[in-house]
Amino acid sequence: MATRREITKKYAADYAKSSKNAKGLVLDELVAVTGWSRANARRALSTARKRKGPARVAVRKPRGRTYGYDTLKVLIGVWRLAGMPSGKYLAATMDLWLPKLEAFGELDTKRLTPAVRVQLMQVSGATIDRLLKPTKDADKPKGLSATKAGPLLRNSITVRKAGDEHEQLPGFIEADLVVHCGPTLTGEFARTLTATDVFTGWTENVAVRNGAHVWVLAAMDEVVARLPFPLVGLDTDNGGEFINYAMIEWAGKKDIYFTRARPYKSNDNAHVEQKNGDVVRRHAFHYRYDTAAELKLLNALYALVRIRLNLFTATTKAIGWRSNKHGKKTRIYDKPRTPYHRVIDSGILTEAKATELAELMETTNPAELTRGITRIQTQLIALAA
Repeated sequence: MATRREITKKYAADYAKSSKNAKGLVLDELVAVTGWSRANARRALSTARKRKGPARVAVRKPRGRTYGYDTLKVLIGVWRLAGMPSGKYLAATMDLWLPKLEAFGELDTKRLTPAVRVQLMQVSGATIDRLLKPTKDADKPKGLSATKAGPLLRNSITVRKAGDEHEQLPGFIEADLVVHCGPTLTGEFARTLTATDVFTGWTENVAVRNGAHVWVLAAMDEVVARLPFPLVGLDTDNGGEFINYAMIEWAGKKDIYFTRARPYKSNDNAHVEQKNGDVVRRHAFHYRYDTAAELKLLNALYALVRIRLNLFTATTKAIGWRSNKHGKKTRIYDKPRTPYHRVIDSGILTEAKATELAELMETTNPAELTRGITRIQTQLIALAA
C-alpha cells in the first residue's frame, strides 16, 4: 500500500491539470500498475491531491507481555523435568506435574509465586510451544530400518490394516523392533522391542542383543510380565523377527490372537510406529549400541522411561472419524490423558495391581526419574562415541 500511495501521489498532479482525454490515459496507466478498479483509482487520485505532507502510517502499539520471565523460567523447568513433551500434552498434565514437582521441592520457590502458579495452570498448549520455541533443539539425525520380510508364513497370519475397528478393552498390543545400528547395518547391534497397547497407550520397551527369535521371545515374555493387564492380542509388521515358527508357537501356547500388518503400510501399526520415534529415538537417540554394557544401560534407561511415560505423560487416542464441509474425512481424538488413568478407568485391573500402581504413583518423584534418565543418556553418549 505504501508503494501504491507513492505512485498515486506521482500521478495526482498530472491528473488534476489534464484534459478529459488525458485524465483517461492517466487512469488507464494507474489501473495497470496498481490493479485497482477505475473508480478506486479515481478516488485515490483525488485523495492524494488533497493530502498534504507525507502519508501517515498507523503505528500499532505492541501488546504487553502476559507471561513474565519468572513464568518462563518455571515453565522451562517443568518442561525439562517432564521429559520435554509438546505443549499440547504438557498443558493437559500441568495439574499433575506442577503439584508433584512442588511437593518434592524440585522448583524454584522464589520464582513460583501464586501469580506464576495461576498462569502455569491456565497456559494453553500453543502458548507453551511459542514460549519454549527458542529453548527446543530440533536438529536430530535420522535412523535406518532393518526390517526384512518373512514371506514363508505370511499367508497363515491374519492381516490387520489401518482403519479396522478399534479395540474397546486393554490387552491388544502392537509390537515392533527398532535397530541401534548408527550409520551402518553391518555387524551385530542391539535392538529395542517396543510394545504399545492400542486402547490405553501403555508402552513397554525391552532392549535385546540382536534380532534372533530367542531374544525376541525373551523380550516378549518380559513385556507380558510387565503389563498390568493380560495380553490377548499381538499385531506386528512383516519382519522375519516376528513372522517365524517360534513366534507363532509362542502365541499359540499363550492363546494370543496373532495378526500382522500389510507390507509397506506402516500406518497399519500407527500406534507403535509413533512410539518408535517418541520413546525409543527420543530417549536412546540414533547412535550405535553393540556392547553388553550399552545393552545393560538401555534396559536401565527403559525401566525409568516406562514409569514416566505410563504414569505421568499424557497421550491422545483416535476415537472416530468426521467429515468436514468439503467431505474430507478426518480423525477425531479424545482429550489428552495418561495411560495410567486410561487403564484405571477401564476397570480391567485386579485389586492388587490397582493398589500397586496407585502406590507407585504416590511415592514416585518424577524429577528423580528425569535425572536418572539424563544420567544414563550421558553414559550412552559417551560409550557410543
